[in-house]
Amino acid sequence: MDFSFSEEQQQLQDAIARFVQGDYSFERRHKILKSADGWSREVWQGLADLGVLAMNIPEADGGLGYGPIEALLAMQSAGPAMLCEPLLDSAVIATALVRDFGSPEQRAELLPAMGSGERIVVLAHTEAAGRGQAVWVETSAKKSGDGYVLSGHKAVVSLAPAADELLVSARVSGQPGDAEGVAVFRVAKDASGLALKPFKTLDGRRAADVVLADVKVPASSLLGAPTVSANVAIDRALDLGLAAVCAEALGVMEATVNATIEYLKTRQQFGQPIGRFQALQHRTADMLLHLEQSRSMAYLAAMHCNVADDTQRRKTLSAAKVVIGNACRFIGQQAVQLHGGMGMTEELNVSHFFKRLMAIELSFGDTDTHLQRFAALTQRDIPLAA
Repeated sequence: MDFSFSEEQQQLQDAIARFVQGDYSFERRHKILKSADGWSREVWQGLADLGVLAMNIPEADGGLGYGPIEALLAMQSAGPAMLCEPLLDSAVIATALVRDFGSPEQRAELLPAMGSGERIVVLAHTEAAGRGQAVWVETSAKKSGDGYVLSGHKAVVSLAPAADELLVSARVSGQPGDAEGVAVFRVAKDASGLALKPFKTLDGRRAADVVLADVKVPASSLLGAPTVSANVAIDRALDLGLAAVCAEALGVMEATVNATIEYLKTRQQFGQPIGRFQALQHRTADMLLHLEQSRSMAYLAAMHCNVADDTQRRKTLSAAKVVIGNACRFIGQQAVQLHGGMGMTEELNVSHFFKRLMAIELSFGDTDTHLQRFAALTQRDIPLAA
């Protein structure tokens, strides 16, 4: 099988790599993190100018019409920069949901604006009581006149403070955990009754809990057709996000391994670089092994994240997240240990790589969650003995 990339794909990867290396230095990221907003509108517009925000938008909607492989290359290239901007949340997940589930009118309104950087849209779906179950939605949407009233609480919505509007999942029928009865509503961030409780996550980026206290929205805010449940569309958009975050992890791990090897070449002890010590060479070899295993699984996730068979798609993505989650933890910990005490200082990029890798390991379900999901899906596929 040929895993080489086309010339166009390579150009996309190179363009993003040049952008993050030239315009998103470690020092600039540090300043952005310390700013009041915690992200940069200027950087966001720069990504739009490169076409990165439009890569998942069809050409008919004013985008580039790229697929998961291009998304993999973009996220991998951007990984070492540890972007504070909502590339994953808006340009991948929310874009996919609007693209695949929105009405023609909603696509025409939202997608060009999202691709140009004019509008940032983030999915608010996760709830604390769900404990990682994508189908768990307690937030309610009750009919009221010619619109709806939304009430509920969304937990740890990544980059919600940066969004111009939220795509809020809410239950119109059934009970929490039911596979049907969920709709998605467009809610402006300044809507009456909507409150964001912002905070910093482990890696220093911004997130928020979203509280909806009788938020009134018009019927036109309902994404897609009123008679079609949004569960499947949400699940598939999140799977695209899972594949994308696996690619981002690959980029961060590459940078972490390279920084560690470079440090071992320059740090002197007993009159020679510590990289010559066999015990440390064994540890870096193990880091490289985890990195290459993760590369294979990230590619596999990208190739399978659009598979129509739900069971096969979820099994593959869970397998990828388990391998990559383990690698995130191993590579991050080894890098810090091999750098010694300075590996935990704010001034060194390795400490930030470590925090981002730990955040990724916990995102979209941690390693244990996906290991259990993979086991359950595999058991379902095994035929019962006669």
